Amino acid sequence: MKNFALIGAAGFVAPRHLKAIKDTQNNLVAALDKFDSVGIMDSYFPKANFFTEFERFDRHLEKLKYEQNTQLDFVSICTPNYLHDAHIRMSLRRGADAISEKPLVLNPWNLDALSKMEAETGKKVYNILQLREHESIKALKKKVAAAPKDKIFDIDLTYLTSRGNWYYTSWKGDIQKSGGIATNIGVHFYDMLSWIFGDLKQNTVHIHEHDRAAGYLEFERARVRWFLSINYDILPEAVKAKGQRTYRSIIIEGEELEFSTGFTDLHTRVYESILSGKGYGLEDTRQAIEIVHTIRHATPIGLKGEYHPFATKQLAKHPFKR
Repeated sequence: MKNFALIGAAGFVAPRHLKAIKDTQNNLVAALDKFDSVGIMDSYFPKANFFTEFERFDRHLEKLKYEQNTQLDFVSICTPNYLHDAHIRMSLRRGADAISEKPLVLNPWNLDALSKMEAETGKKVYNILQLREHESIKALKKKVAAAPKDKIFDIDLTYLTSRGNWYYTSWKGDIQKSGGIATNIGVHFYDMLSWIFGDLKQNTVHIHEHDRAAGYLEFERARVRWFLSINYDILPEAVKAKGQRTYRSIIIEGEELEFSTGFTDLHTRVYESILSGKGYGLEDTRQAIEIVHTIRHATPIGLKGEYHPFATKQLAKHPFKR
């Protein structure tokens, strides 16, 4: 049984980590969040100590080590994107391996610094890349690997996940904290594409606004037109009619990739891989981090070249720009 701490216990994704820790028969000794709405912990680890101040959380971990001879093995990180780097560093200094949500960091050079810390501490940094554990995605990877080596796949990626006005008040609406829409909701798709289709050759941004982004990626074995949005109005009418607020589509060579289901327990599978001595480390996530960093700093070229069909949809007014 390994000892875990968790940072970001009140966040949206925290329950998946709590479940994964419990499903793999390990123990949560402490959790931290500045918000105290963490009743979800009762369903998993009611005896875990909880803190709302980092200093007391850090002190408690030290006391566990020196007063109770309890070694911390892993720290699970579910905090806002811009804090991942700092919390990973803390974990390594504490003598624990880090398991962080995506994006692992916001800038490629942060990976280099963490690599040095891994070498100094002997500890590892792992990233939650759960799409790599999805059965449909794994099947696609096998299909691509079996195709003729000179085959280049044409892909349209569309991901629409509606967000209300709260989004712009939260850290997610602050590009300095979230990395912007492409980083916040797109990084796991870019990782999946990198994993399957190889090294990136071209990264063009057509649109990058507060509520949508679109561009073109060319990998060794794929040409990808992509579009991301958090604007409800962009959803297809058929989706709205069903009362749904999310639409995801990956069309490969004219055929839809079915992956609307199968997301249950993906975090648990990632944890199982890590605990078995595998897992995805710093270099596994590098290309996706480079992709979103480039998108964030690129100057959009507008509707030129290979742009996604949804890119022509009219822009909505920013809710806080009257």
